Amino acid sequence: MSETPQGPNWFKASDGRWYPPAPPTVAASSRTSGLAIASLVLGIVWVYWIGSILAVIFAHIALRNMKRDPSVGGKGMAIAGLVLGYVGVGILALLFLVGFITGFMDGFNEYN
Repeated sequence: MSETPQGPNWFKASDGRWYPPAPPTVAASSRTSGLAIASLVLGIVWVYWIGSILAVIFAHIALRNMKRDPSVGGKGMAIAGLVLGYVGVGILALLFLVGFITGFMDGFNEYN
């Protein structure tokens, strides 16, 4: 803050004083979480539904790590893996339910 500019890029503010330029900001380098990537891949692949279960587990761990350390990226991938994992687990549960009901109905019809 000075009455005269002290160097290049100084600017005059509305109060009539000269101010130095803002220091350059460097974007913090963020790294993508490996667990978020694994969650997304396993959510897509499904590997006999064990992939869906692992996708859910990895996504929850990745999201917790991102909350603890803001420099870790990949939140969108973790959420996508979480959703795909829950879809796979839901389909698995539905298939078990249909199989159970079908087996129960076959046993019921056998005795009638």
